[in-house]
Order: sequence, then C-alpha cells, then structure tokens
Amino acid sequence: MSEYFIEPDDVESQVFDWGVLKWLGTPEVTGGDRFSAGVVKLEPGKGHERHTHPDSDEILYVLRGEGEQEVADETREITAGEMVFVPEGVEHGTVNTGWEPLLLLAVYAPPGPEEVLRELPECQIVPAGELPTEENIPETEEKP
Repeated sequence: MSEYFIEPDDVESQVFDWGVLKWLGTPEVTGGDRFSAGVVKLEPGKGHERHTHPDSDEILYVLRGEGEQEVADETREITAGEMVFVPEGVEHGTVNTGWEPLLLLAVYAPPGPEEVLRELPECQIVPAGELPTEENIPETEEKP
C-alpha cells in the first residue's frame, strides 16, 4: 500500500445490516491525525438511527444515489453533488430513499468516530482485500 494512494482493497470493511463503511483515510492508514475519511454505502431503503459525534464535526458528500438526511430539527432530500455539514454533538441520521445504493464520502475532524463504529457489537469486520458476502453480513429481521 502506498503512503499517498489508498485503494478500497487496502482497508477493512465495517459491515452493518444497513450497509458498509470503508475508512480509506485514518491515522492508522495514512499517518495523518487531523481527519478521517471514508465511503459509506447505504443499501436501498436502509439507514441508521439518529446519533451524534460528541467531539468531531462531520462532512457528508453525496457521491451517488438519493436519500433523506436529518440534521438537528431539519430534514431534506439529498442527491449526488450535495454536501451536508454536521457540527460536533448535533443529532443526525441518513436513509437511502432510492432504488440503488446511496454512496457518501464521510469526513470526520478530528478522527475518532470511525473507531467507535468499529467497536459496536453489530459491526462485522471484513478484512482488507475480502468482499462482504452474505456469510459475513449481519442478519436482519427481514432475511428469511
């Protein structure tokens, strides 16, 4: 792996029942300690509950798809090309309202929330270079 160029296969996947996270830019990966950055893939109709990051600001940039974004008491539709700013400590949540995966670039400053996500009991870690499959994706109530 290059010090300057990181590919998705270079890092692990954090797999949840709502989607997958790939943290391509973290202190452990790049050595930089001012921010972390990764790609979030939310499956159609899926999302995550409202939550906060007490010590980090977050930027979400919509790469592909469409969804509904909540920040504090404001909710709006988001589509490719839009950016959302979430200040530290502000409740927020995202839901994919489209038919295709919703891809977001997420940036935390300072880094840290990605490690909190990694430690959640519902997080399944898929090693670098391996693809998330049905065998390593957490079960949901909707699966037969």
